[in-house]
Amino acid sequence: MLFKNRKDAGVKLAKALEKYKDENVIVLALPRGGVVLGAEIAHQLAAPLDILLTKKIGHPMNSEYAICAITEDGDPICNSAEVKKLDPDWLPKEIKKVRSEIKRRREMFLGGKALYPVEGKTVIIADDGIATGLTMMAAIEEIKKRNPQKLVIAIPVTPYGTAQIIESMVDELVSLDIDPNYRGAVGAYYEDFRQVEDSEVISILKSFKSK
Repeated sequence: MLFKNRKDAGVKLAKALEKYKDENVIVLALPRGGVVLGAEIAHQLAAPLDILLTKKIGHPMNSEYAICAITEDGDPICNSAEVKKLDPDWLPKEIKKVRSEIKRRREMFLGGKALYPVEGKTVIIADDGIATGLTMMAAIEEIKKRNPQKLVIAIPVTPYGTAQIIESMVDELVSLDIDPNYRGAVGAYYEDFRQVEDSEVISILKSFKSK
């Protein structure tokens, strides 16, 4: 499946999620790209939109190779085989540094406003793509401890193996293409996958705040 852009993917996902329209829903998007899709879903479901900040932790020898992912408050989700090979003093320091960056981003995007209460609600977590799933797994664990009534993950395309893991963790995975032959990069499923700027995220969030 090939999407025109994130907005197109969001519109298609929103249609697949219409059964949740009459539930007590909140949409949580993973910035930056996921916010574009999350906005389309929240609009279609007449639901509030918030962001769930996550960040990958790259290997000390290759920052592009993610070995862990963390959220604002949750425990890190890690590739245990890789972590065992590291200096035990390195990871705690890196986690502290990354948490500081996450807090800075929440201040930038929402003026430091805390995450919308999700207890007893149907929570839909949206992102523009997924590969290893570490970031989404960290997001899932963060929300689970906040006691939602139902937890749904919405992603346009998911590698088959990752989908199996995600499905075992949540009430439902809504994905338009669960691909056993994953193309190796999220951008391969979009005609236009240009970077979403911080200013666009802020603008989208402000538009929902004003409603």
